[in-house]
Amino acid sequence: AVESYKRAVDAIKSGRFADEIMPVQIPQKKGDIKIFDTDECPRETSFELLSKMKPAFKKDGLGTAGNASIISDGAAAVVVMSREKANELGCKVLATIGAQASYGIDMKYVLVAPIWAIPKCAEKEGIAVDKIDLIELNEAFSGSSVAVIRELGLDPAKVNVNDGAVAMGHPIGASGCRVLVTLIHEMIKQDKKTGLASLCLGGGEAVALIVNR
Repeated sequence: AVESYKRAVDAIKSGRFADEIMPVQIPQKKGDIKIFDTDECPRETSFELLSKMKPAFKKDGLGTAGNASIISDGAAAVVVMSREKANELGCKVLATIGAQASYGIDMKYVLVAPIWAIPKCAEKEGIAVDKIDLIELNEAFSGSSVAVIRELGLDPAKVNVNDGAVAMGHPIGASGCRVLVTLIHEMIKQDKKTGLASLCLGGGEAVALIVNR
């Protein structure tokens, strides 16, 4: 959780998200229109501060308000079309869709369902998981991301390099697209060729998608 907040705060301060954010104009009852262009959830924190938070679900549980994603307002969008149509319209192709996979398990363990969805997706793409350049996990809870990273042997330096939903927020219905947009823009910035986005869903399922440049 501390790392998630740190990466998000650092990314915002350095303007890392600027290319993927469309500023929104908010009319005010008095005065000038307010321009909303910066996520409000990320904040400076520390291990000491987060460790003082009380369990949110069980008396002796590990889940707290500090290591759980924030249910926030947000929106995300992508335009999907064939390369031929993009060329016809003069649109710049940011990435191409690769393999897609889903995997369902007992809904009690839904938070770790990406452990199976990610390798399934990579196998369909014909690439080893450790050869994927960048990975975005939705991070509903810090513990779930830690479990996925450990079980799949992922390099933490490649996962959620700028953020995670614990810090950025979890806008229901937009989170999947949001992590995909962030992934694509980071691939462009780092000139990476292969990226994967994954998140768990209600009902015990997880989805994973590979994009290429």
